[in-house]
Amino acid sequence: MTITKPSMTKPVLFVLTSHGIKGSTGEATGYYLGEVTHPLAELKKAGIAVEFASIKGGEPPVDGLDLSDPINAHFWNDAEFRAQVANTMRLADIDPSKYAGIFFAGGHGAMWDFPFDEAVRSVTRSIYEAGGIVGAVCHGPAALVNVTLGNGEPLVAGKRVAAFTDSEEHAVKLEKVVPFLLASTLVERGAHHQPAADWTANVVVDGRLVTGQNPQSAAGVGAAMRDLLRTA
Repeated sequence: MTITKPSMTKPVLFVLTSHGIKGSTGEATGYYLGEVTHPLAELKKAGIAVEFASIKGGEPPVDGLDLSDPINAHFWNDAEFRAQVANTMRLADIDPSKYAGIFFAGGHGAMWDFPFDEAVRSVTRSIYEAGGIVGAVCHGPAALVNVTLGNGEPLVAGKRVAAFTDSEEHAVKLEKVVPFLLASTLVERGAHHQPAADWTANVVVDGRLVTGQNPQSAAGVGAAMRDLLRTA
């Protein structure tokens, strides 16, 4: 298989969950705003273009709408950003060859649709095997648990990763609500999970795979993806 380096002229595809309810609780969820805006800020400062997709397309549900966070407030009050997230492409409709990388934002909703969506698997595989970068933060690595490469091996097998920890899931009392525990499942797929203390920034880079543990890690994931794209 020939690996070609992605062109810096290509954008990064940000993928958001379309799932808006936390299991049987009836509580609202969706993509976590800060896990979009903080990586986005890092890429935009570097002049790297970003496009948006979601599992179902259109306007996905948002969670963590904390406008006391100045980066959240900046983007949420920006008409261009609001138009982009209100009109996301359906992931199944995109052409993976157009993108230098793919990034999966977290938010608990990701646990219900990312792992089970065929487009997540096929688009991620295509971008990664074309030499692109794959990033995810918090619950975003749920997208990776069922991605296999052309050789049949899980993408995460043998790779160092960070993700929302089992301890953090217990801390928010959702360990019996989510369909599976993310960190444990990544380990079952052969990943080397590298946790930090709960709610501390933790970004792990293994080749072209960039993962972060929690919302505190979101900017760091964006910065790491930026650095890899600059050297691609």
